[in-house]
Amino acid sequence: MARSAHTDTFAADNLPPRELWPDFINLEKLGYPERMNCAVELIDKNVAEGRGDKLALVSPTERWTYGELAEKVSRIANVLVADFGLQPGNRVLLRFPNTPMMTAVYFAILKAGGIVVATMPLLRAKELAVIVDKAELSLAVCDHRLAEEMELTRDRTDRLTTILYAGSGDEGSLERRMEAASPDFAACDTASDDVCLLGFTSGTTGVPKATMHFHRDMLAICDCYSREVLRPQESDVFIGSPPLAFTFGLGGLVLFPFRVGATAILLERAGPDDLLKAIPEMRPTVMFTAPTAYRAILAKKGDADLSSLRKCVSAGEALPKATWDDWQAATGIRILDGIGATEMLHIFIAAREDEVRPGATGKPVPGYEAKVIGADGKEVSDGMPGRLAVRGPTGCRYLADDRQTAYVIDGWNVTGDTYIRDADGYFWYQARSDDMIVSAGYNIAGPEVEGTMLAHPAVAECGVVGAPDPDRGRIVKAYVVLKPGVTGDAALVKTLQDYIKAELAPYKYPRAIEFVTALPRTETGKLQRFALRELAAGEGEPAAARSAAS
Repeated sequence: MARSAHTDTFAADNLPPRELWPDFINLEKLGYPERMNCAVELIDKNVAEGRGDKLALVSPTERWTYGELAEKVSRIANVLVADFGLQPGNRVLLRFPNTPMMTAVYFAILKAGGIVVATMPLLRAKELAVIVDKAELSLAVCDHRLAEEMELTRDRTDRLTTILYAGSGDEGSLERRMEAASPDFAACDTASDDVCLLGFTSGTTGVPKATMHFHRDMLAICDCYSREVLRPQESDVFIGSPPLAFTFGLGGLVLFPFRVGATAILLERAGPDDLLKAIPEMRPTVMFTAPTAYRAILAKKGDADLSSLRKCVSAGEALPKATWDDWQAATGIRILDGIGATEMLHIFIAAREDEVRPGATGKPVPGYEAKVIGADGKEVSDGMPGRLAVRGPTGCRYLADDRQTAYVIDGWNVTGDTYIRDADGYFWYQARSDDMIVSAGYNIAGPEVEGTMLAHPAVAECGVVGAPDPDRGRIVKAYVVLKPGVTGDAALVKTLQDYIKAELAPYKYPRAIEFVTALPRTETGKLQRFALRELAAGEGEPAAARSAAS
């Protein structure tokens, strides 16, 4: 590793031991120097190469060129350093919807040598407090519209200084401080392997893991997946639905366009209806969203003009072949499916348009290798299901987490997905290997929802699994045993759903709740989630009967 620029060594001190890292392969082919700041490479370089007047970011209310973005980034970096004492290696929490200002703050942190901890707007104080404590955060930058949960988070942790972007020029706001700050800022001389991003992801227990990514990783996903598979052009205009706090959204809506000097459209609301309205008006050429959205857009398309699109990318959940077929029939576009992971930063298996095999995820992205392994860790024969293992120039490094040894095995990242590889080298998704529920592209830990549900005074026991759903792939379904004297009816269903929405991010709430007299358990009392999954799929007996038999 090159000499770190971090004076705050928290990240380096909490990296896993080197012997537990995955193998990083093909880095020499990418040719990154030992010292590199990705903010310089992705923003300042565009200005230096003559694209200062080129549109970088567009929203329904704002249009920023690369030159304007670069100036804002430098002003914010000066605010963070001069006004709030940001030191290289300090972690900064971001709480914004997808906006140009979020992007500017993001890169200001990177340019100053800080480490970004971006959070989804839907997260509640209970969830944010865990992130704040785990990352030992002391500084946050927050959109004023999301300030309430930040205040509640501060009440829980008592360690945060919050900078508000008020959007109105209020005294002490980020924008007022920017006005007084210099438009020039010398980028921190970071090492290419200095940590610049902590991406949080939930495990099956609901206890979040922080994935650690270097400055070089931010470019590696651009120079592997984007350059070799997506192949965007400077003239492209990107749009999509994933939050920038998801690495899928970060890559697809910011890093990939910036790497080639293209333009990104950022929408605070980017559901299917919003995309259907924005595409004819804003004329994007590249779209990133989940299979659920593609299906919904098709159902509502009508006469909407989608002709500006030339490339569409899907990830976050398995892309059904029927959706791929219907989209191609309606638009002429062959959706580029892919699988990525927060641990890997972005997509590592996919296929170019001319190599797509509908129904298959694809082949390893150039720079990556993949295989399917059995329970013994050995590679299985083609056509046999097993766990997906991958390695490349990016890979898993959890922040001080014993689960590192479960994800990285013999130098390979084992993702928790079950796949089959065919004789032609294409990988076909089968299922998740663990209890994670993937619903409309969101990863939801069933045990986390169970734990929250059990705190409600009406609930005695609870089991949460994914149930098949034609629109979302899976939905969260809760099987609930009520306390004596409590009646399970439609009113209680809504009460419990509202309770979960108030405690956790709303997308985690159970869209289906079934009241049962008992849950299936082992002799030692362990909940048999596999039995609930069978029940949810329509293959099992009622929970009470299974419980009596087990």
